[in-house]
Amino acid sequence: MHPFDYVAATSIAEVNSILAQHGNRARPLVGGTDLLVQLRGGRFDLDAVVDIKGVPEANVLELNGALKMGSAVPLAVMYEDQAVRDAYPGLIDCAELIGGIQIQSRASMAANLCNSTPSGDTICPMIVHSAQVNITGANGDRTVAVEDFCTGPGRNVLEDGEWVLDIVFPAPASGFGAAYERFIPRNEMDIAVAGAASSVTLDGSGKITDALVALASVGPTPVFVTAITDLLVGKEPTEENFVAAGKIAYDAVSPISDMRGTIEQRRHLSGVLTRRTLTKATERAKAG
Repeated sequence: MHPFDYVAATSIAEVNSILAQHGNRARPLVGGTDLLVQLRGGRFDLDAVVDIKGVPEANVLELNGALKMGSAVPLAVMYEDQAVRDAYPGLIDCAELIGGIQIQSRASMAANLCNSTPSGDTICPMIVHSAQVNITGANGDRTVAVEDFCTGPGRNVLEDGEWVLDIVFPAPASGFGAAYERFIPRNEMDIAVAGAASSVTLDGSGKITDALVALASVGPTPVFVTAITDLLVGKEPTEENFVAAGKIAYDAVSPISDMRGTIEQRRHLSGVLTRRTLTKATERAKAG
């Protein structure tokens, strides 16, 4: 592994300065559960690693209608907050699945997003919650929707010198519910063969006014299936309609075969998990 400087930054300006100085030979670090493995494996050849856990703005966890989650907030801190658990159970679904408690005490949702693997468990739940990613860097700030963030396996829209400061989740609308499920070969601590996140919003009569579905590990990036939204809006949340949504999910994905699953298995799972998460999201929407 190439020797690199470790910098424990304490301000946004310090992070920006170091990243600007080193360009693509520097990376920010949160938990390091992916970055350190990648460094040892030779994926990156870096001159500097900038630890952002000491930056106050990156550690904000603020629920005031909307939820603002700093990029350094560990998963465990987020899911142990009862107010967040009550307001965003669909996010808790994924946060409690990643690794074990040691990983969850270090890793963050933003870091999982920046790793940008198609199997990332937090990305699809963020998509169906309509989350926005706030990016900063020496050249200024910008905001990107989560569904537009990943551009390929391990690739995303971040340019040299940029990093994610925080992620903002809109306040859940009345009648909103969300859920995430994945299939893995083992009982825990494995990479998803396939995963699905769904959100449903119901009006006063019980009809669907919005429905979002995103699928993990079944394409080069998370698959946001907007055709399911077109199908379900204005309809009843019935098993028949969710079966139809599952068929759309089956056709929408472009998976590969590997040691964990085949193309056909992943297509089948996409449909099954879509139906299950739409059903669970509807139950949560009805329960308020």
